[in-house]
Amino acid sequence: MAKRTDASPSLLYTLLILIGVCGGLAIGSWRNLCSDCPSVAQIRTFESEQTSKLFSHDGQLLVEIGIERRTPVSLTTLPEHVHQAFIAVEDKRFYGHNGIDPLGLTRAVLGVLTGRNRGGGSTITQQLARNMFEDQIGFEKRIIRKLKELQVAFDLENSYTKDEILEAYINEINYGHGWWGIQTASRNYYGKNASELDVAEAALLASIPNRPAFYSPFVNPENAKRRRNLVLSRMVQEEFITETEAAAYSQVPIPTQRAISSNTTAPYFEEWVRQILDDRFGSKLYTSGLRIFTTLDVGMQEAAELSMKEGWDRIEARPGFEHTKFTDYQQSMASENAQVDSMKYVQGLLVALDPWTGGVRAMIGGRDFQYSKFNRATQALRQAGSGFKPFVYTAAIASRIPPNFVIVDAPYITLQVDGTEWRPSNFSESFDGPMTIRTGLQKSQNIIAIKLAQEVGLESVAQTARRMGIRSEIERFESTAIGASEVIPLEMAEAYSSFGNEGTKVRPFPILKVEDSQGRIIWDPRPERTQVLDPLVARIMVSMLQNVVTAGTGATAIRIVAGLPAEVAAAGKTGTTNDATDVWFNGFTPNLLATVWFGMDIPEEIRPLATGGGDAAPVWGIFMRRVYYGDPNAEGSSFESPLLPIPEPWPVPQGLSTRLIDRTTGKLASPWCPQTNQITELFLPGTEPTDYCEVEDARRFRIPGRD
Repeated sequence: MAKRTDASPSLLYTLLILIGVCGGLAIGSWRNLCSDCPSVAQIRTFESEQTSKLFSHDGQLLVEIGIERRTPVSLTTLPEHVHQAFIAVEDKRFYGHNGIDPLGLTRAVLGVLTGRNRGGGSTITQQLARNMFEDQIGFEKRIIRKLKELQVAFDLENSYTKDEILEAYINEINYGHGWWGIQTASRNYYGKNASELDVAEAALLASIPNRPAFYSPFVNPENAKRRRNLVLSRMVQEEFITETEAAAYSQVPIPTQRAISSNTTAPYFEEWVRQILDDRFGSKLYTSGLRIFTTLDVGMQEAAELSMKEGWDRIEARPGFEHTKFTDYQQSMASENAQVDSMKYVQGLLVALDPWTGGVRAMIGGRDFQYSKFNRATQALRQAGSGFKPFVYTAAIASRIPPNFVIVDAPYITLQVDGTEWRPSNFSESFDGPMTIRTGLQKSQNIIAIKLAQEVGLESVAQTARRMGIRSEIERFESTAIGASEVIPLEMAEAYSSFGNEGTKVRPFPILKVEDSQGRIIWDPRPERTQVLDPLVARIMVSMLQNVVTAGTGATAIRIVAGLPAEVAAAGKTGTTNDATDVWFNGFTPNLLATVWFGMDIPEEIRPLATGGGDAAPVWGIFMRRVYYGDPNAEGSSFESPLLPIPEPWPVPQGLSTRLIDRTTGKLASPWCPQTNQITELFLPGTEPTDYCEVEDARRFRIPGRD
């Protein structure tokens, strides 16, 4: 007995040493295991990824940009039954443990060791740890992952209150279909804010994160309903609701389709904005919850969409249209044997902007973003056609060639660089003899534009276009005068802005300001305004371009077909290229500018006799009519009522002189020129005519009203 007694201290000592060694080894192993676990400092500074949001100019949400679409909400804004639903199904002892539930953990460990599923053992805190630090912890079902998860859960409990942990959890987890956080889930499943969820809705949302795909009400409605009812049953067990209430809520239908439309308002515009922001902010755009306020007007965008659709339909219904119709293309793409090279349907674009600020109000970059994400408004290079002629006339007016300058419209032949002859003609294939350049622009006579470009110089024409906003390459050939050079449509809109803006060019831009997630402004881009024309020159050009709309190639389409009343002052230019491959209308009012284009992606004839006046100008006019007068037939749309007030016409600035002249001869009016042929012309000081219309002029010019 004495020996046994003597040995007892020795044995105890040995056991203590062994326990100490094992404990030390365990602690060392634990520290080594968690060497890459996030620190408490990382936990305290963790921020969830948040999508950035694009808003229209009046604050309407357009689209969210990001990998995990998430909008955090405060726990205090949520009904109590939302908290209770998650606690009941995920962690009923949440408020009683320190991050680890011993019973649940034991059940989970046994499941891992035996290969049997004994139910989830992770607390809400553990799940949050795993979601917050996925890279460090991982998601594989291994003991090592579980131990790491426990360590981070301990640290979370020591760093945050229970309510803070629950709030982070509800905002952090995945609810399926790319929707993260309860606010985004609530908006997409139920079309309401999370603060408005009832018990049945809260129970469904609490049921999804366990297995988002398996319990998706859209993909597996029966699974979703069973899981939702299980949550209701658990809420009864925890005495959050009564059995009677649970029975009633279990009969509520579950959603089977998305509550809010997945179609974006202006996909081409939104993608353009995304590219600009990506260049400036990089990955921050997709994770930091930026708030981007854009220049887009939702009403104008919708009016543009409908106007363009009607335009496409009209073109496809025209005699001689032989390309694939868009509806046929859609049907072919839905078939199993769809061919990519069958995408030969007519394309188009419309871009509208504020001519004073450059803010883009509407943008359509193609027929359908789903089939082609190429933005023709900002990326396509297309021949400008007659839409380029105003730059020729601007160069002429700026060089003090007045609007009454007369050029003879007659057959024209010139030798090209390769020695061949070039014989340009007018669209009508006829020649009208001498006419003023005002009339030449109004009628869009090619010969007049070519001869005027020679008069002022091709270099002067190219430099004028460049100053006004055409950054694409401009060739110094005679054909450039009638639009042979290729331009980007948005450049055309920019260049035309200087006409109605008193000679000031404005760079089109889509962004008003960018705020961080806390509402602090981090980017406040300013409009780029550059004076490129003498205001007097710009006002004369406005007057000449008004003639196109009142009596020229765009008059019938805009005032009659489109029905835009004459009280809306408008100016612009049609554009048609050789072989009818491109048709344009570039036009503006005192407070809105728009460019419309139609064509095939691979240039070829749209249809026989396609023209800017017949195909593009009507769309421009209808769009403007909807902007200024609304559309009673579009009930419920955002353009049912007028979007802009009817503007005052452009004033005639001081400094311009006026003369009463004969519109045909360009000379000062006299009794030999009928009053019906007289107009008040605008002149730069010193360029006014001095000769009066005489009897010989009446015969030579074939003045209307004189035999």
